[in-house]
Amino acid sequence: MPEEKDRIPNEDEKQRWDRNFADLLQELRVAQTGVQIFFAFLLTMPFSSGFPQTNAVQKDVYIVALLSAAISTAMIISPVAFHRALFRQGRKPELVRYAHRMATGGLAFLLISMVSSIFLIVDFLLSRPMAIVLSVFSALVFLVFWAGIPWYRHNWIDEDAED
Repeated sequence: MPEEKDRIPNEDEKQRWDRNFADLLQELRVAQTGVQIFFAFLLTMPFSSGFPQTNAVQKDVYIVALLSAAISTAMIISPVAFHRALFRQGRKPELVRYAHRMATGGLAFLLISMVSSIFLIVDFLLSRPMAIVLSVFSALVFLVFWAGIPWYRHNWIDEDAED
């Protein structure tokens, strides 16, 4: 597998770090919007008319969903604050590594929040066994698409580039 910097001709290390940071920011923009909307939705749930009918387990699961969405939001937005703190200090490699870790952690907490929310809603609407089945299924789907496939295919090389 060729090194990443070998894929772009005449790119020096500083340019590579700048490109990596720009790529990461684009990814975070998508995640930030989604997680903020999701978090806002969770914040409004206790004020809906059906929330008083939730049982103790459902309320506990709601708290897990809410707190994990809050942590996810904090982690996914944190590279912006970190960038502000390191602005013009020439520490782009450190910033990229930090942002990568925060994005990964933020996605992990987002997974917890989404699966918890699925459990909560299905348990409220249908039944506990169905909530468990659908929550496990959704967790597996997220893990396959967010971790399994990327890990399995991390050595992919663009087939068109080989021609």
